[in-house]
Amino acid sequence: MPDHPKRIDRHAFSAQDQLFFDANVWVFLFGPHYRPPNTQEALYSIAFKKIREIGCRIVIDAIVLSEFVNRLARLAYYQLPSSKHPREFKEYRKSSAFEPVAKSIADACRRILTVSTPVESEFAALDLPSILTQFESGRCDFNDHLLAALCENRGFILVTHDGDFRGKNIPILTANSRLLR
Repeated sequence: MPDHPKRIDRHAFSAQDQLFFDANVWVFLFGPHYRPPNTQEALYSIAFKKIREIGCRIVIDAIVLSEFVNRLARLAYYQLPSSKHPREFKEYRKSSAFEPVAKSIADACRRILTVSTPVESEFAALDLPSILTQFESGRCDFNDHLLAALCENRGFILVTHDGDFRGKNIPILTANSRLLR
């Protein structure tokens, strides 16, 4: 499949598809108290339902689950009213106010793990010098380079809303109109 991203709502899913959901898609689907800002992101929910009905394999690795956890924890921190906003995130994370947030995030992770298959990141097998050279360009987050390499090595289709993946030599499904240009 060429590196040009495809619209997720036009993809003909098959049971042979192996889909690797990026953290941003998991946030749209399972983020407690998170509502996507527009209808583009709602397309992931519709696609997810089709994917589950067809029986596609959805995979996840530790990097993505970690990004999901950290993103939701920071969203909760930034949404606190200024009167209850600790100076530092770690202070909030260690507080009793964070306990229900952590429980909610852990519950979301458990639900993700019931609909996905954990896979190894194959860190040792990745071309790390090449990934570091790509990272030096400043166009993409280091973890995104690792995820793209994993998808390329394992033949996974990346499902993402992150525009940084444009130009990667992997199949991508998205609802991000900027990524589709």
